[in-house]
Amino acid sequence: MSPKEHLLKLLKLAVANIAPGQEDGIELERPKAAGHGDFSCNIAMRLAKALKKNPRELAQAIVADLPASPLLDKAEVAGAGFINLFLQPAAWAQVVQTIRAQGSRYGRAQAGSGHKVQVEFVSANPTGPLHVGHGRGAAYGASLANVLEAAGHAITREYYVNDAGRQMDILALSTWLRYLDLHGIHVPFPSNAYQGDYVREMARAIQQEHGDRYVHEPWRILDGVPLRPDDERVAGGDAEAKAQNEAHLDGLIAAAKNLLGVDYDYFHGFALNEQLSDCREDLLEFGVKFDEWFSEKSLFDTGRVAAAVNTLKQRGHLYEQDGALWFKATAFGDEKDRVVQRANGEFTYFASDIAYHANKYERGFDRIIDVWGADHHGYIPRVKAALTALGLDPEKLTVALVQFAVLYRGGQKVQMSTRSGSFVTLRELRGEVGNDAARFYYVLRKSDQHLDFDLDLAKSQSSDNPVYYIQYAHARVCSVLAEWGGDPAALDKADLALLTSGHELALMKRLLEFPEIIEAAARELSPHLIAYYLKDLAGDLHTYYNAEKFLVEDEALKLARLALVAATRQALANGLALLGVTAPEKM
Repeated sequence: MSPKEHLLKLLKLAVANIAPGQEDGIELERPKAAGHGDFSCNIAMRLAKALKKNPRELAQAIVADLPASPLLDKAEVAGAGFINLFLQPAAWAQVVQTIRAQGSRYGRAQAGSGHKVQVEFVSANPTGPLHVGHGRGAAYGASLANVLEAAGHAITREYYVNDAGRQMDILALSTWLRYLDLHGIHVPFPSNAYQGDYVREMARAIQQEHGDRYVHEPWRILDGVPLRPDDERVAGGDAEAKAQNEAHLDGLIAAAKNLLGVDYDYFHGFALNEQLSDCREDLLEFGVKFDEWFSEKSLFDTGRVAAAVNTLKQRGHLYEQDGALWFKATAFGDEKDRVVQRANGEFTYFASDIAYHANKYERGFDRIIDVWGADHHGYIPRVKAALTALGLDPEKLTVALVQFAVLYRGGQKVQMSTRSGSFVTLRELRGEVGNDAARFYYVLRKSDQHLDFDLDLAKSQSSDNPVYYIQYAHARVCSVLAEWGGDPAALDKADLALLTSGHELALMKRLLEFPEIIEAAARELSPHLIAYYLKDLAGDLHTYYNAEKFLVEDEALKLARLALVAATRQALANGLALLGVTAPEKM
């Protein structure tokens, strides 16, 4: 039983004597001021009105009725009726024994909640390499899933593969046009198609495998396609120019499908598999693993999209206008109604998103967490509106927003253009600063806050670099234990009552906070709280290291101090693991 649990037990016994049946509402908090005790309780103020008693007098009565305990030093009444509790040093020492016993499970909930939670994150279109924006979503989603799992939930990590729709068609077309180019056939390449070198690489792979098999009289692709002069087909420009560019691109896609037939399906499948494989590999190298890769195309193939739209129609939540089917989203709090099926019969992205979320509910998750880019903020009301219209509980869905990360090098903002010569991909970021720094820096701020990522600092070996500072604390303890060279089992018998210095008490108090930090991080969907905690814990360890000698001549004191720093090493490793960061033994 932790000191906090012990104090709660004492308070419940006292309150039960004074106000039977009210003891379940007791909560303990850590005061911000050290002089206000180790824990503080406001139960007297909460019960005063119902019991028609003065809160301060009620608090004094509770304190007077507290059972005697060897762990409790004193209890004081402060302010309007706060109960401040001060623990004996021996109470804090218990955490060392707990960590020694639990090892890598220290900080985790000892009993699961039974809640099935799905965390869906990244879910980038498989139309090119993952960029640094996807990286933050990947690091946040993976760390969040780890934290929720540590808090006792059953987690499913899912990637929603957008393998249907226009973006994949654009990639397939882009690959075929580059393939034609390799055969000396130059169809004007649309500026709003995919420009990256990876498209040329896919085209080259197809050429090496199949030669000119897919050339197919390519000049026919231009029949009936609205062409504009190439110098006018630009990504920028006014709205009319953009609309014409998109119409031109759609015309090319339709013509290519008609011309190539089943061979178009080959290009589509090849591009999808290549980019999805690259994405999987990139994420695995980043330490991000998924339990499910859910295909958007499967929603269409199984008729789920049509079924979801039909359900909305049967419930009276759709209407027809200009040949399209519209969802009455405004009736459920959205700012405007939304198209679910176009006049040409094609379903919109929104329709497949409705079907996908309905499927999540069918799979029986108690809670569904979507991790989206902050630019999708406006999408939340329409999805929740659709869920409500389907008769599903929208409160089961939580959307965590992730802001973009802005990179800096040499104090200057790194331009994110692929034509600038600066890197933009997650793989290139990892190559420059390493996995550990990337994973840590991505979660160093609350996810919905802008993140300035200092590349120079992330690579530096100094106390100003938080990930280095934390890892160095872990390695420092490893070095001390290696220098000692004794049997680790001897630490289990250490006399922890000898740990009485201010640095030792501060370190033990910090260690005891770890399970509470995990609970808070899970409750608030904020893995950055783990990062903050680790910085504080590392700081306490470094301060202790600089103030005291561990390998002293007094054998009993030496074992006690080594047991404390060994427990600190374990907590550091456990916290770093939640963030997907390694805990090196040497640096």
